[in-house]
Amino acid sequence: MSLMPVDQALEIISQQFRPLEAEDIPLAQALGRTTACDHFAAVTQPPFNASAMDGYAMRAVDVAQCPAELAVTGEVAAGKAYNGEVTPGTTVRIFTGGPVPKGADTVIMQENTDRLSEDTVRINIGAEKGRNIRPAGNDFAKDQKLVTAGSVLTSRHIGMMAAANIATVSVYRKPRIALLSTGDELVNVGEDVGPDQIINSNNLLMSTLVIENGGEPIDLGIARDNVASLEEKIDLLRDTEKVDMFITIGGASVGDHDLIQKVLGQHGLKVAFWKIAIRPGKPMIFGEFNDGPMIGLPGNPASAFVCAINFMVPALHIMLGRANIGAPTSYAFVDHDLPENGSRQDYMRAQYYENDRGEKIVTTTPKQDSAKLSTLANANCLLIRAPHAPAITKGTQVKIMLLRP
Repeated sequence: MSLMPVDQALEIISQQFRPLEAEDIPLAQALGRTTACDHFAAVTQPPFNASAMDGYAMRAVDVAQCPAELAVTGEVAAGKAYNGEVTPGTTVRIFTGGPVPKGADTVIMQENTDRLSEDTVRINIGAEKGRNIRPAGNDFAKDQKLVTAGSVLTSRHIGMMAAANIATVSVYRKPRIALLSTGDELVNVGEDVGPDQIINSNNLLMSTLVIENGGEPIDLGIARDNVASLEEKIDLLRDTEKVDMFITIGGASVGDHDLIQKVLGQHGLKVAFWKIAIRPGKPMIFGEFNDGPMIGLPGNPASAFVCAINFMVPALHIMLGRANIGAPTSYAFVDHDLPENGSRQDYMRAQYYENDRGEKIVTTTPKQDSAKLSTLANANCLLIRAPHAPAITKGTQVKIMLLRP
């Protein structure tokens, strides 16, 4: 059986997903969520001409020649309106954020003044009309589009939307991803580890990757390498509400104890493809199970992660309606020679940095063992090599997939 190219596998997977339904949530709960529609300002910001400085509001023509002495006729603080008018030869004390009084067209910062008395101020340095005034609507106007559909909301978005008096946000529902680890050798983190056992690190690796990318993980626990245990987990999956994608970890290969295809096949699994031309991660499964999409990841951590970042994460992003799907990519100059690549697309754990010219320089990890978590944890990118890529020398530009810091 020939191995499916990575791009073809991603295309098949992507076609099986659509954005989920939208829900309205309070703005305070919207950090990291993905907008399901465009959002518009409910108010104008600022709603009036506002002072950008502590100082004095006046007419620019009155300070065209400085020093100049003006009569102080009042005071304006933030949140306080001034009912009078600035007339020739007069000024009003004003504070940052205060509404600029009628008649005033400039604000002189207090550092450029001397208060001579309660009623008089000397202006030492003048300013042109409009200086230190934030015009009404300078930030945004009522009904102006502020956030487009498919945006992942940051704290900066939240602050702007709060200023725009947007109290409720329409976002896509979080995809619910059921995760099932398999293997007799696995124990949960914190439990006693027997002489022939290892910690189930993949479960937390995948669940946190789901959370990082906007989803909600559902832990189905560990299925042992026997039919009864797997069938028990199948029943648990079927009793779980609103599962948008089912992920198995381990048991996807061809060993005597790799039962995923066999047992799930007896309960309705429809395999779209199995085995991809990718390294690490060749024995990945994609299909339909329990009326929903299913991905069977390999058990080695680096293999599971490389497959998840290439296929599970884009599927999550599609369900979230995001404008950009998958991990971002960039280009870097490799810091050492690399040999000719084999027949599978290779995702090498690597680290990059930017030199003083802003160029990315990338170095791969010396050992690419698919079971090594330390190299995966310390990588900040994956260096991508196409199938049969020729040998390259130091300084060659290569494509990299950026990982979260």
